[in-house]
Amino acid sequence: MNWFSSQYWQQRDMERMIGKWLRAGVFLSATVALLGGILYLQQVHEIPDYKTFHGAAAQFRYLSGILHGVAAFDGASIIQLAVVLLIATPILRIAFSVLAFAIEKDKLYVIITLIVLCIILFGMFSGLGG
Repeated sequence: MNWFSSQYWQQRDMERMIGKWLRAGVFLSATVALLGGILYLQQVHEIPDYKTFHGAAAQFRYLSGILHGVAAFDGASIIQLAVVLLIATPILRIAFSVLAFAIEKDKLYVIITLIVLCIILFGMFSGLGG
């Protein structure tokens, strides 16, 4: 079994495999959100004030803050991690597509997919969005 041969990947339906990855990512995100929600309901005993918008707390604006909160079993941080996982799922799908096109030796689609992936990653990590 050679994982990097085009014959191996042609025998498996690439779209079906990508679909399974997407479903697994969504299921993982939903499971993490459910666990975080249960933990959050156990930790918070007050009714939130929805009349005024306070925005996201500083610890939820960066991945390091979210991971720090997850390590401390903070329910809100675990819910935020679920959102990050949900966002990461289609991005991993694009990265997997680059690999699939490279194995199929389709240079044009490798380049196009890499451009799309770079644009998404630049948009996420450049800080230009605000």
